[in-house]
This record gives sequence, structure tokens and C-alpha cells, in this order.
Amino acid sequence: MKIQSAQFHKSSSKSNQCPKEDKPEYAFIGRSNVGKSSLINKLCNRRSLAKTSSTPGKTQLINHFIIDDSWYLVDLPGFGYAKVSKTLRATFGALITDYIKNRTNMVCLFVLIDSRIPMQEIDLVFMNSMIENGVPIALVFTKTDKLNKAQYASNMKKYEEKLLEYWEELPPVFYTSAKDGDGTEEILNFIEDLNNKW
Repeated sequence: MKIQSAQFHKSSSKSNQCPKEDKPEYAFIGRSNVGKSSLINKLCNRRSLAKTSSTPGKTQLINHFIIDDSWYLVDLPGFGYAKVSKTLRATFGALITDYIKNRTNMVCLFVLIDSRIPMQEIDLVFMNSMIENGVPIALVFTKTDKLNKAQYASNMKKYEEKLLEYWEELPPVFYTSAKDGDGTEEILNFIEDLNNKW
């Protein structure tokens, strides 16, 4: 699948303010500074569809983008560290929980992980929580272009071994680079397959 049109639709501070649940939607989430906005822009072949920033924690609302007039791509606030107040971080948590719990048309939650760093406890806790609650997830490793082949192979093996300590099998996994475009075609084809079943 190649995206023909991608437009910002609306921002919401609660799930009941989100668009009508008449189209499949795919949400993207990750810790602050994981490269979420850059990946979204690469997927949609737009330079500034999602706002990128060197300051973590810029996404503070549920942002819906309408794709080819047939499905939604959703940019969720980052979880974990961000240079914002504790109150605002707590709001992010409540907002994310509210969205995931109540959006019946969310087909898959793409959890983004920085491939350069070891498994973070907050990532593991979040993913385990999603699995335990029956939320369909896919893992997206970002910034793979910043690793050499040996580092890449080592890091991915460690991640897989760690995750299989908790899960019987891995969910769908994608390896991406917003710079080179690696993995974007695979993600879009995965979404297309799910759209055909919706």
C-alpha cells in the first residue's frame, strides 16, 4: 500500500471527543523522543504532517489523521520521561488509558521502541499491560540506521530473548528507519491486510 492522501483531522483530549468510530484506526505510541513523529511522516510521505521536536513530550493530545479517506492514523502522547510537570505526565497516562480502553475501532497499537538502547522497564511494563488486557499490539523498533550490523543483531537478539521470558510468542515486529524508509512498506502492507479484514 502507498498512501495517496494524509490530512490532519482533529486533536482530542478525551476518547469521547475522537472522530466517529466508523473507520479502522491504528495508533502509534512510544516513550518520548523515540522518533514517533518522524516515522509517521515517513509512512505518510509528508515532511511535517506530525510535528517533530527536539523537546520530548510535545504530543499532548490524541491526534487523528485521515488516510486516503478510509482509515485513521492516530498519534498518541508519549509515555515515560518528558520535560513536563508531574500533573501533565499523569494526564498523559489517563488520556492513553482512556483512548485504548474505549476506542472499539482501534485495530492495532504500534508500540515504538528505540533500537539503540537496552530494554527499558517502562517499555516492558507498558507492553505487558497491553498484552494482559487483550490489546492487539505490534512492536516497531526505530532508528535502526544508527546501529552497525553487529550492534543491530546483538540488540535485537537481546530484546527477543527478554520478551520471550514473558510471552509465548512475539507479536508482529517491524524494524524501521525514518531516515532511510526501512520498514515503512512492511507496516503499510500490514495495515492494508488488517483493513481488508475490518
